[in-house]
Amino acid sequence: MPDRALSPDTLGAWLVKASGAERSTREHVRAGFAGVETWCARPTYRTDLAVAGQPVLLWMSGSEPGLPAGIHAHGRITGPARDGVMPMVLVPLDQPLLRSELVGHPDLAALEVLRMPAGSNPSYVTPGQLEVLVDMCEELARPV
Repeated sequence: MPDRALSPDTLGAWLVKASGAERSTREHVRAGFAGVETWCARPTYRTDLAVAGQPVLLWMSGSEPGLPAGIHAHGRITGPARDGVMPMVLVPLDQPLLRSELVGHPDLAALEVLRMPAGSNPSYVTPGQLEVLVDMCEELARPV
């Protein structure tokens, strides 16, 4: 079996992506992510690792007015991924953790979404990276 970037030991949090240019994304933001129960994810070995209780972060890509690139919500996985769908709950952050705050951070240089922004959903954050993100935004540590 080939070496894989992700395992249960190297997963700190899932990171799912959305485009701020999409109408459905803007509607989710306006609704405070109420009613979000799933997120589309490319079925791979990664999605096979999804289990209830794991943390998840929502990354907004693009440069839409009012929706700058960065982490806009957090939550948790609510069950196993199936057929390209990850079940989850999300809540918005009071203040997004912006890409511009993360890019130059020495402990986040290897953050997958920064290295490979066009990578498929889901991406991931390592335990060490998650710790740094929580230090930057304590809200990420709040239970959902």
